[in-house]
Amino acid sequence: MKKIILLLILAFPIIALAQEKKEKKTSTKFYGFVKNDFFVDSRQTVSAREGHFLLFPKPISEDADGNDINSHSSFNFLSIQTRVGVAISGPDVLGAKTSAKVEGDFFAQANDNINLLRLRHAYIKLNWENTELLMGQYWIPMFITDAYPGTVSFNTGSPIQPFGRSPQIRLTHKMGGLKLIAVASSERDYASRGIAGTTGEYLRNSMMPEFNGQVHFSPSKAFVAGIGAAYKQITPEIITGQGYATDQTVGGYNAIAFFKLKTTGITIKMEGIYGQNIPDVLSIGGFAVTDSTDLIKGFVEYSPISTMSAWTDIHTNGKTWQAGVFAGYTKNLGSENDIVGPMYGLGTNIESLYRVSPRLIYKNGPFKLAFEVGYTVANYGSSYDIKGVPTNLTAADNTRFLLATYYSF
Repeated sequence: MKKIILLLILAFPIIALAQEKKEKKTSTKFYGFVKNDFFVDSRQTVSAREGHFLLFPKPISEDADGNDINSHSSFNFLSIQTRVGVAISGPDVLGAKTSAKVEGDFFAQANDNINLLRLRHAYIKLNWENTELLMGQYWIPMFITDAYPGTVSFNTGSPIQPFGRSPQIRLTHKMGGLKLIAVASSERDYASRGIAGTTGEYLRNSMMPEFNGQVHFSPSKAFVAGIGAAYKQITPEIITGQGYATDQTVGGYNAIAFFKLKTTGITIKMEGIYGQNIPDVLSIGGFAVTDSTDLIKGFVEYSPISTMSAWTDIHTNGKTWQAGVFAGYTKNLGSENDIVGPMYGLGTNIESLYRVSPRLIYKNGPFKLAFEVGYTVANYGSSYDIKGVPTNLTAADNTRFLLATYYSF
């Protein structure tokens, strides 16, 4: 009996060590930041969350005396971009390293519930030697995490730079400096716009997720370039206004090309985008009725409205001070077919838009102070040509002065 007790005493440290190693297989890390935004706009804007997420200035709207109602300036102070997240790594599964992440902020989903916690990211990753499988909510494929605008504004260049997060299945395979990516995604907070408003129902009713494929080339950490293409199909309605069942769809393609070059002193990023019916990523455009096949039953056909965008972002790489500038342009290309009915989308009355945003950032440990001036001009049309491109243009411009403070943890 004494020998058994002695053996247990001697074995206890080994058992405890083994248990400790087992527990270390799962680790949890909390992260995030506190951010405060203080901003002034020279004009009324089309934006989200009490002006925080700026898209573009509102058009000129004159009263009976000829005064522009939307020329009124405004300001706001908000802390809703404050973010918190947890990153988890766990034991191997199926020969792959496992991890998960849940991240939220206080941006909410609408002005009615602003300040409430919302889900940003929630995904699981399985990582083999050269292959990664991601399942959950993550950045849309058109938002390249290796090369996106470094603006102080939360809009990150929208509506020129596509923006959003979506539930998805993403497979990535690395072959030396090449990375192949395939994504099947749905829509949630960032959704298509149509007859019933903004909802992911149009994509769900099409019975087909959006499919995206990309190729990235990165021979070193200083350079990355890539191309990508996608196809999305939505069903705008399943019952016509006359009460008849319909399954008419509208499809659209999008494509991107990008690169980033980082030198000792500066970083340069550029991207070009072509998209059809992409208001779900906060770009201008949408779709329109281009044929009426049965007036009695209300059957129609649709065509997507195309958009092109291009932007560049350049900044210095100083550890304490960093200066940068974002510049971008987007244009409504219209529909391939003649439009005979309503248009649905975002900014369909904008023919083109451009923005220039210089910035200056000071960093000291977890604290960051940033200042940015964003000048945006939108060319609104009072009429349309047969393809849905706005005509008889009038420009509306807005200047935003933004001061932001960050504290990371």
